Amino acid sequence: MLRFLFLEVLLPILLFTLVRAMIRSIFQGVKSAATPPQPAPRQGPVVQAGGELKKDPVCGIYVSTAASITRSIDGELVHFCSKECRDKYHPA
Repeated sequence: MLRFLFLEVLLPILLFTLVRAMIRSIFQGVKSAATPPQPAPRQGPVVQAGGELKKDPVCGIYVSTAASITRSIDGELVHFCSKECRDKYHPA
């Protein structure tokens, strides 16, 4: 009776559980290998959305006045998108 219980009930349940765990671990490994790693969020300056836009006189890109790099030329505040554009600018 005890041999029947072990061979016909407990052993199949134990084997089923073992095989299921192995298959699950294989598929989780394949799933994690197929999923590309997510890039870290960019950490940049926090700029409030909206606001006034000014045109960069060098490259022509419109840039927010809150995020722009400024330079005072002849008493007028000129807005640039980058330090490179600011350095390239030569007033006419």
